[in-house]
Amino acid sequence: MAKLHIKKGDTVKVMAGESKGAQGTVRKVYPETKRAIVEGADIKMISKHSKPNAANPDGGIVKEEAPIHISNLMVIDPKSGEATKTGRKVDDNGKKVRYAKKSGEVIS
Repeated sequence: MAKLHIKKGDTVKVMAGESKGAQGTVRKVYPETKRAIVEGADIKMISKHSKPNAANPDGGIVKEEAPIHISNLMVIDPKSGEATKTGRKVDDNGKKVRYAKKSGEVIS
């Protein structure tokens, strides 16, 4: 399976689709389907029907973020705040790290 350029905790910008232009934090990544759930204010929401349970005694319709394909997401450069491509390089300690191609800044 190929490595993904998005990881949990990254700040990303949605480049295409219904939520185009919105920014948020990656909450969960599904590598098998190449999708991610992004938490943010302007992110597309879906309605899920839930039965009553301990966490939600009334049940009903719950709104939550929809999974977005990772090809529609770009990582935000920590230095400039713009969307950027990511690359991989070996740092001084011999460990592989991701970096922003626009500024060269290492992405944690």
